[in-house]
Amino acid sequence: MAVDHSEQKSKTGKLIIFPSDKKTNGAKDRISIVMTANGYQSVKNKPSTVSFNREELDAILHIYGFMVGESEWKDYAIDHLKDRAVFSIFRKTGEIPYYKIEKIPKLSNKQGAFCITGANGIILKRGKDLRRLLKYFDKKLSIVNY
Repeated sequence: MAVDHSEQKSKTGKLIIFPSDKKTNGAKDRISIVMTANGYQSVKNKPSTVSFNREELDAILHIYGFMVGESEWKDYAIDHLKDRAVFSIFRKTGEIPYYKIEKIPKLSNKQGAFCITGANGIILKRGKDLRRLLKYFDKKLSIVNY
């Protein structure tokens, strides 16, 4: 079975073969095959998205669980976009997000990759360390007079 393909040499001298699009499980996938001295290596080209890693998600869900227990928050949504990952927090289902915790790797060298945004779109806090940033949600102690 002949496959239509195009060839291209990379900067390192490796020959890269781009087969034509083929159907796989009802979806179109573009697959590149890189030919090296050792043989063929298949590399699947898929668009990269930003996501929270396990430690970051654990820290966010820890504070989320605490605030749900305090009846402050009710629902959440996670979005993995091309340039950012967003954890949206809702007070009631179907509202606009009350808070958004965003991870923007492009800003990691400048202002920090993480930020907390309020419902009105204003950035409330920004930083490089997520655990330190999440202290924004810690309850302030106050003196109670009887």
